[in-house]
Amino acid sequence: MRLTILTGTTAAIAFCSNALADVPNVATDIAPVHSLVAQVMGDLATPDLILPPGASPHGYSLRPSEARALERADIVFWIGEPLTPWLEAPLATLAQGALIVELLEVPGATILPFREGADLGGHDDHDEAHADTETAHGDDHDAEAEHDHEGIDPHAWLDPRNAIVWTGLIAQTLTKADPEHAAQYAANAEVTIAGLETLTQDISDRLEPMHGVPFVVFHDAYQYFEQRFDLPALGAISFGDATDPGAARVASIRDLVRDSGVSCIAAEPQFNPSLIKTVAGSSGIRTTVLDPMGSALEPGADFYSSLITGLADSLLDCR
Repeated sequence: MRLTILTGTTAAIAFCSNALADVPNVATDIAPVHSLVAQVMGDLATPDLILPPGASPHGYSLRPSEARALERADIVFWIGEPLTPWLEAPLATLAQGALIVELLEVPGATILPFREGADLGGHDDHDEAHADTETAHGDDHDAEAEHDHEGIDPHAWLDPRNAIVWTGLIAQTLTKADPEHAAQYAANAEVTIAGLETLTQDISDRLEPMHGVPFVVFHDAYQYFEQRFDLPALGAISFGDATDPGAARVASIRDLVRDSGVSCIAAEPQFNPSLIKTVAGSSGIRTTVLDPMGSALEPGADFYSSLITGLADSLLDCR
């Protein structure tokens, strides 16, 4: 038997390598989830981010580095199939040995169904939505979009209370995989949760002036944020961020803007601004920009708070 004796710096390097080897390799789907996991892991390790900022969650081709991240992952945290259906196959083939945690299925999280129609205020607009699916130049496109929006609304990260629930689950999952660092995970999670609670209260206080201000969003991605902070949008121009609205839907939302005294329309950075102009007409309605994915933000531990704060700042521009 060969015995190797390590001394001095060599021994220290070997010790560090062994300690790091005990920390699981973690991959995450989108930047908001990556931020929460990064906070819980702290200085122990940095999770891999599969979907880069600015990429559409609805369809994406993995780069080699992202495929390798899935192959080496011990744990994968993702929102779930309703947000990134294309990721199911790579998880099944590349991350076969990993523990896959779908956050939309975590007990205690608030999960909402998709709303239907252009009018989000609870009015009866089923005939309107049906008419939209039969509009020229949009028959199959809008019908498919409406079908896609049946079921779970996956934008659950926009409710900080869900982030709190997920942070606890992330810490528990990491502790089971790596009990040696249980104290660090617990301490980091405690700090993260305290920060999220403070963030929720601060945003609630800051958004007080927005209560009662009628606004319309580009697509219906914000109901988790709306419900948490009691800021219901009156309508959505598009069924989803992967589709363009038909002529009937645009006409419906334009009527809603005119008849409901809407004072602000929230665009999104990656979509056609001409639709906003069509809906607003010559009314001089204010516009702002909301970005549910935080495509302009730098991924990392601070990403989540910056995302939620940025949404609040943008809505405050509607006043």
